[in-house]
Amino acid sequence: MEAVINSSITNKTKIILYDFIALSVIYLTPTLSHILNFPVYYLDPMRLMLFFVIIHTNKKNSYVIAATLPLVSFIFSSHPVLIKSLTMSAELLLNVWLYYEFSKLFSNKFIPAALSILVSKVAYYAVKYLLVSAALLSTEIISTPLHFQIAVLIIIGVYAFFMIPRNNKLNS
Repeated sequence: MEAVINSSITNKTKIILYDFIALSVIYLTPTLSHILNFPVYYLDPMRLMLFFVIIHTNKKNSYVIAATLPLVSFIFSSHPVLIKSLTMSAELLLNVWLYYEFSKLFSNKFIPAALSILVSKVAYYAVKYLLVSAALLSTEIISTPLHFQIAVLIIIGVYAFFMIPRNNKLNS
């Protein structure tokens, strides 16, 4: 019984630590961009942190992080604007759901990571296009260069491939 309790405490501590890291990275992104004189958001830190959490915690926590990362960014830095933050939360939630669904179909975890990112990005850009067309959002449809987006997709896919064993059903 004591081992179960200690395991539960250790697991909760691990989740809190990973969430703290993810939220800290998002909180510090504007500062890092200023210090480095480079738009760090080109590296898609929300998606990187999302997959960090997907791979190292559990499904429930992944959904919570997906929903909250853009909102934390909005609350602490007023960026992105609220409607874009909500759209990004929806995209990240879709990304999590697709990742877990695709993971049921493929043992090679690079494929679900890449497919879930591609499909959720297409959905995001479709919604963003509608918002821009309706004058609810004033921005470019694709503001992050595609080569950065492709690089992040590959990095996440490779990380998933090496960090998740093929027979792992992932954290349910």
